[in-house]
Amino acid sequence: MSAATMTDPALSDLGSNVTVLTDGDRTYYLVGTAHVSKESVEEVRRVIAEVRPDTVCVELCETRYKALTDPSRWRNLDVFQVIKQGKTLFLLANLAIGAHQRRLGAELGVKPGAELLAATEAAEAIGAKVELVDRDIQVTLKRTWRRLGFFKKYNLFGAIVGSMFGGKEEIDAATIEQLKEKAHLSEMLAEFAKALPEVKEPLIDERDQYLMSSIEDAPGKRIVAVVGAAHVPGMQTHFKQPIDRAALDEVPPKARWTGLIKWIIPAIILVAFWFGLSDKGGQSFEQMLWAWILPNSVLCALLTALAGGSLLAIVTGFVASPITSLNPLIGAGIVVGLVEAWRKKPTVTDIERVNEDTQSLRGFYRNKFTRVLLVTIAATLGSALGAWVGLGWLVSLVA
Repeated sequence: MSAATMTDPALSDLGSNVTVLTDGDRTYYLVGTAHVSKESVEEVRRVIAEVRPDTVCVELCETRYKALTDPSRWRNLDVFQVIKQGKTLFLLANLAIGAHQRRLGAELGVKPGAELLAATEAAEAIGAKVELVDRDIQVTLKRTWRRLGFFKKYNLFGAIVGSMFGGKEEIDAATIEQLKEKAHLSEMLAEFAKALPEVKEPLIDERDQYLMSSIEDAPGKRIVAVVGAAHVPGMQTHFKQPIDRAALDEVPPKARWTGLIKWIIPAIILVAFWFGLSDKGGQSFEQMLWAWILPNSVLCALLTALAGGSLLAIVTGFVASPITSLNPLIGAGIVVGLVEAWRKKPTVTDIERVNEDTQSLRGFYRNKFTRVLLVTIAATLGSALGAWVGLGWLVSLVA
């Protein structure tokens, strides 16, 4: 069977944001939307009412669907487990992205993802089947995360925070609608690929394949698919192409060198100490101790303080960083974060207020839950910087 783009004039009134693909007796209507657009909400409802499809596919996974429909999902989140499992930066970046979308939605008077919920409601109204066709968000984020190095993760997080709390750019409904146009999308994606190639592939390219394959597997002959406009061009290129979704669902293991470097750096430091003690004598060994302890302790404590950590957390970072930097199994951020969580004791109310409080930088600091996350990340970064400075200082003394 062949695949082609339908150009039937009778369908022209569906709008420029609707791409119609055919394959034999099956027809697919791809509705390209913006996730904070009132026009997209209205367009989705109109297209479903006119087409009356057998199935409506939406760019959601089960996790994201529950996030849109269950505001109390935060109740079960355990901050101690988040810190112990090393998911702090991962979670905070996710919160920052969500906060940015909610801020845009508030400016435009529409809830982020409203067009996706409108699609499910419109489908139910006409008795159509609803299919959640996106890859699980946790898999997507983990595949993205694994591509980033330690400092790239912090660079990305900094860029996200900067976009949230930097200069206020005027964004109106007309601007959002322009972003759905193919010329704007191509330019935007080209810039994104140039700036963050490691992120674009798992976040956009892989999902283009996953979405198109899932939509083609949906039941029925008339299928409406509601997806972000940025995905439509890529989805068209993968129409009727063999896609291995199982491979795209796999989370790649951590690179072996990342595990080795955790042991190699402490080994280098211990060898430097041994060399300094045996070859240079006690005085040089004392200098080496200071060269290791000072940058570790000071930088970890300083960044913990800047993140708003309690005095106990600051002292913990000061004491723990030189020790944990030599231990590949635990980081200073985890120790400091657990102490701060014990000290602040975030409540269910704090967790439930996350969406509201993360609309501003002050809210991030005011909320006990997000404050603990910030302190954990700051201590981790401070300790890492301190370790590199200390390592350089030690090597210079030995040399």
